[in-house]
Amino acid sequence: MKKILYLLLSMVLILFFIAAIYIYKGYDMYKNALKETTISEKVNSIKSKENYTTIDNLPKTYKNAVISAEDHRFYRHNGIDIISIGRAIVHDIKNKNLNEGGSTITQQLAKNIYFTQEKKLTRKIAEIFMAFKLEEEIDKDEILELYLNTSYFGNGHYNVYDASYGYFGKAPIDMTDYESTLLAGLPNAPSVYGSNKQLASERQKQILVLMVEYKYLSTEEKEAIELEIEQNLSES
Repeated sequence: MKKILYLLLSMVLILFFIAAIYIYKGYDMYKNALKETTISEKVNSIKSKENYTTIDNLPKTYKNAVISAEDHRFYRHNGIDIISIGRAIVHDIKNKNLNEGGSTITQQLAKNIYFTQEKKLTRKIAEIFMAFKLEEEIDKDEILELYLNTSYFGNGHYNVYDASYGYFGKAPIDMTDYESTLLAGLPNAPSVYGSNKQLASERQKQILVLMVEYKYLSTEEKEAIELEIEQNLSES
């Protein structure tokens, strides 16, 4: 019995030591990123770019669709969503990979502006530290605004303005509910959804279901958009 307890304690200590190493490396990556460029410098640089779109110039349906699709507890958490992370960890353990990230919009913004898209644990930890820092320095609406101006939508469109004009030939504020809910789904897999209308429409339908669940759309509004989806598919 003592041998078993000793073995278990040894395993716990080893795991704790390994975790401590990764946390230290992640924190070091986060500190180095901030040392190179502060958050205010990053924000000012992004906002100075041509075609930067403020949150007031985005349709309400589009913003609600993004929140439903990416992070429905966005306005309630402080940078990370423990529930989503827990679900992602269980998924990744079952599938033996890091495909399910559980990232909040704030974490995705941290990744977009400071880190690479590479799925490594050290980068993920650095992203969490940066998410907390972002939430300390800027408010939620600005985080969402920056996220939509730094996300990739496929086909060479690296912000919501370019994506709206590229796919629909209009400014973001003029997007219809159909267009808004379609565009909201693209950053999840831009190379796939940006080039495959059928798959993009399936993703759009998933978002509509979520929007009804989170009380952003009525069932009637959802069905009206679904009808438009089918009409557009039949015409393509």
